[in-house]
Amino acid sequence: MRTDEAIRLVAAARTDEELFGTAEPARSYRELVAALHPDRLAAADERVRAEAADALVRVTTRWRARRGYPLGDYALTRLAHTGDLADLYDVGADRLLKLPRNPADNDLMVREARALRLMAEHGDPRYLPYVPRLVDSLPARDPATGVERLVNVLATAPGLRSLDEVRRAYPDGLDARDVAWMWRRLLVALGLAHRAGVVHGAVLPRHVLIEPDAHGVVLVDWCFSVVDGGAVPALVPGHEEWYPPEVVAKRPCGPGTDLAMATRCMTHLMGDRAPRALRDFAAGCLRPALNARPDDAWRLLGELDQVLDRLYGPRTFRPFTLTR
Repeated sequence: MRTDEAIRLVAAARTDEELFGTAEPARSYRELVAALHPDRLAAADERVRAEAADALVRVTTRWRARRGYPLGDYALTRLAHTGDLADLYDVGADRLLKLPRNPADNDLMVREARALRLMAEHGDPRYLPYVPRLVDSLPARDPATGVERLVNVLATAPGLRSLDEVRRAYPDGLDARDVAWMWRRLLVALGLAHRAGVVHGAVLPRHVLIEPDAHGVVLVDWCFSVVDGGAVPALVPGHEEWYPPEVVAKRPCGPGTDLAMATRCMTHLMGDRAPRALRDFAAGCLRPALNARPDDAWRLLGELDQVLDRLYGPRTFRPFTLTR
């Protein structure tokens, strides 16, 4: 197997069966390791070596997880999700273990743990279900390589779907009445965070999860968060155009950073189906200058409710179906 083929396979494989096959998985594993091993890539350019190194970590970790690989007090048994910088493994009891693929990202795991602790300590208990609950945060040393990575263990809930999935299910745009409850609950999550001094820093469709039947929302992946000011530490690759100017320029961010990104998520869901009143409301949240945007999620929620009331009258429960 060529190195470029192995890199593409690892990036595309959503399940262990897709990665290792079903006929001879051990042989497939050995072939992948051989194709990605750094000894084979001495003459390759820096980009290929970096991509191969990342792919090799994914392959070895997923192979060990198939065999119940122990990590601290947890056994990795099933890859549940692949995130921006980490893989999430089901470790039982409705918990996911978040394992960074690159130990250089340990600092981002520290950011997530700190943000979740602050919200748990200072947030209104009524709204804590809108963000993940941190169960554990611990260093874990790979016995095979000696590399130490910081892992976070998070409580999870079944049936959550990302806004990316929602948009794919409704490619022509979503009715604004369905977007309304998602928007309102996302503002609640941000209100909780901002009152605790935390800015999420990466409010993207992939990080906003919904529970369609119960109209629940959970804002996940707090690895890019900022506490008490400062610049967002990194941009999610491939999503640079989603960020407001202060993030791209590495300037200090604030609540208005999150509110602009949240607004972008909602207008993306509606597409051309957004009513004029909501387009005007969104425009005020998307002004280029941070100090010209709203900076209080709770106040913005009240303003959004006024717009929705003028458009649709008193709120009523509207069932939402996500079949894809």
